[in-house]
Amino acid sequence: MTTKPIIVVLDDFENVARRYADWSAIESRADVRIFREPLRGAALIDALRPASAVCLMRDRTPINSELVAALPNLQLVTFTGTRNNTLDAKALAARNIPVLHSGWGPNKDATTEMTWALILAAQKRIVAHDQSLRAGQWRPQSELLPVLHGQRIGVVGLGEIGGRVAAIAKAFGMDVVTWSPNMTAERAAAKGATAVSFETLLATSHIITAHLVVSDATRGLFGAAQFAAMRNDAVFVNTSRSTLVQESALIEALKQKKPAIAALDVFDQEPLPASHPLCALPNVVLTPHLGFVCEPVFKRFYADTVEGLTAWLDGCELPRLFV
Repeated sequence: MTTKPIIVVLDDFENVARRYADWSAIESRADVRIFREPLRGAALIDALRPASAVCLMRDRTPINSELVAALPNLQLVTFTGTRNNTLDAKALAARNIPVLHSGWGPNKDATTEMTWALILAAQKRIVAHDQSLRAGQWRPQSELLPVLHGQRIGVVGLGEIGGRVAAIAKAFGMDVVTWSPNMTAERAAAKGATAVSFETLLATSHIITAHLVVSDATRGLFGAAQFAAMRNDAVFVNTSRSTLVQESALIEALKQKKPAIAALDVFDQEPLPASHPLCALPNVVLTPHLGFVCEPVFKRFYADTVEGLTAWLDGCELPRLFV
């Protein structure tokens, strides 16, 4: 009797893997095990050790060389999206284990929308006013709200998402400035922004929003010195990657109210525990990494995952190899 291969699907936090793709043909040929809760340490190794294939949701679970060495049966890895900085591709290649990725869908539009949802929530104090109203208090806050029109927004990274964010800022009547390690005046002007130094952006922007790829040049870019250089009324927004920010420095800066407010969708530890120091700060707006989380994106993620697994089971040419 032939033993079915075991396929492990990790980090289906949203519980949509089976709803958004048809796994029936695969499940007739393989033992598919889908985990919703994050697994770490011994629990992760125990779940993955018998697996022939492991399916990752983006980079929610890091796959390093030590973990790869602990998985003797592993023959295939898939991940959703097109980039995974926590996957040791060299360790997998050394064992000739192919890695597949998925396509995307409108993730950049979704992240742009999330960025502006956070900016507006922070600017208009939406959470605080919602809580006050539910407690039977009508506008107990003494402060009057600022207006975006005429304010400066500093867009750190002006790629596809940063460019979309800048376009919306222009529609609000904002002054858009930008910086990135390779920014030029021409690139900035093409998207309606003005290129400035990082120091000028930090010192003069009311809204500062990060949209960079993590690299050696950008990892930990925002630290104590950068937060200290911001305006007293600055709103710092991050829907990109937590590793752009030195989280401990941000926590200390927020205690000093500089920046005045942070609006964050990404964190060093995800899911973020209720005991995390960020959760105790009153001048933070927090969302659970929702930037790319939307129905059309996840339908594409899981449809492509099923397609790749089917090709692997059939012994056919594998789609979307990650090289």
